[in-house]
Amino acid sequence: MRNARTRRAALAATATLAVTATLALSAGPSVAAPAPTATQAAPAGARTLPADTHFFIEPASKAARQAVTDLKAGDAAGAVAMAKLASWPVAQWFTGTADPAQTTRDMAALQAKAARQRQTAVAVAYNVPGRDCSQYSAGGAADSAQYAAWVDALARGIGQRRTVVVLEPDGLALSPAFCGGTAQQQADRLAETNAAVDRLEQQSGALVYLDGGHSSWQNVGTMAELLNAGGVQRARGFFLNVSNYQRDADLVRYGNQVAGCSWYLANTPGAAAGDCANQYWPQADADAWYAAHVPAGARLPHFVIDSSRNGQGPWTPTAQYPDPQTWCNPPARGLGTRPTADTGAPLLDAYLWIKVPGESDGSCTRGTAGGTDPEYGGVDPAAGAWWPEQAHSLAEQASPALRFNTDPFALRG
Repeated sequence: MRNARTRRAALAATATLAVTATLALSAGPSVAAPAPTATQAAPAGARTLPADTHFFIEPASKAARQAVTDLKAGDAAGAVAMAKLASWPVAQWFTGTADPAQTTRDMAALQAKAARQRQTAVAVAYNVPGRDCSQYSAGGAADSAQYAAWVDALARGIGQRRTVVVLEPDGLALSPAFCGGTAQQQADRLAETNAAVDRLEQQSGALVYLDGGHSSWQNVGTMAELLNAGGVQRARGFFLNVSNYQRDADLVRYGNQVAGCSWYLANTPGAAAGDCANQYWPQADADAWYAAHVPAGARLPHFVIDSSRNGQGPWTPTAQYPDPQTWCNPPARGLGTRPTADTGAPLLDAYLWIKVPGESDGSCTRGTAGGTDPEYGGVDPAAGAWWPEQAHSLAEQASPALRFNTDPFALRG
């Protein structure tokens, strides 16, 4: 009897979510709210993320649409899984448009929806010139001037509401110096990042986080040096693991070290990136190094972690490939820690779902010929395209197991 009741409750929740999403979609494009004005008062503590922060949940998300599709197809289990996924907050990505005014309207519309639901928006700014080193997610603004205009438009749409701004995934860890670019291109990237920090920080509610890569990528010292050069000391901090699969514990350790090294490099005359203890040191030795070189009361940058797909940790291929591309649509991964600002770690502001679970990383080939992904036996969808099979797999492999979001602020309004 209990199983039957549970199933009926789950299906009822799915149906409710499906109706909500259908109504939102059938209404067509909404009229964007006007951009918030500079005179609006910022909420108290706008430059922080309180532990009880409620992040914005889009009722008409891709997962919600998939729940509707599954329900219509008679796949009750799939619909329930997608309804559960859709009940959790996911970041909204802004990737550029030819019309800056449209960027302002789009951001203002997000802010209006978040305000109605009394939630905090998480926005990804992803439009820097030469983004993704011209790989699967290539694109971005044509030049620095166009990018500056776009960032300004984005900032005007934010107004003064508290907003988490994830500024340019791969913008620093995969900056031109690390993918064959010129010294001038690297200098331009750092200048563009600094200018974006300064413009976004004019919005009193903006919490700006810069690209910090992840724990299996750049050395701690290298990453801290890049962050300092990009303006992290004037931002809230940095983000880790966007679109990747590293485990939370490794990321927290790495984030704490990067934060400490950032302070050390900025405040110690003659300091060099290679001085800092890094992620490959024994933990006790690294902890001792930071205790000796970073004062207990030092003001360190904070960080957030993308836990959207790291529930099963990084992928270890069982087959031999010329280039395993472990970051690109690895199989049998799972949703990770649910989005929350209640982390219990002093420098970790939040776990967030930044990469949209269910969106492809690109048409991976593992270095093989023929254009197909040997792990899936076909062509992967283009970067950013919705991939139902992957969304269902992430839900099935979730750790902790996926459940409905019972937060009273979820899907309200």
